[in-house]
Amino acid sequence: MPRLAVFAVVVCVLSVVAAVVAFVEASFLGIVWVLLAGLTSNMAWYYHRKAKAEKAARERTA
Repeated sequence: MPRLAVFAVVVCVLSVVAAVVAFVEASFLGIVWVLLAGLTSNMAWYYHRKAKAEKAARERTA
C-alpha cells in the first residue's frame, strides 16, 4: 500500500474518532470531522487504486 494511502487512512481513522468525541460532547464541529473523514477515505481509495493500476501496467509491459 502506498505511503500516501496509509497516511490518508490514518487521518481518516483519527477524524472518525474526533467526530465521535465531538458528537458525544454535543458539538456540531463533528460535522467537519465527518467531512474530513469522507475526503481522506476517498484519497486513500484513489492512491491505492492508482498504485494498483501502475503495478498492473508495469507487469503487462515487462
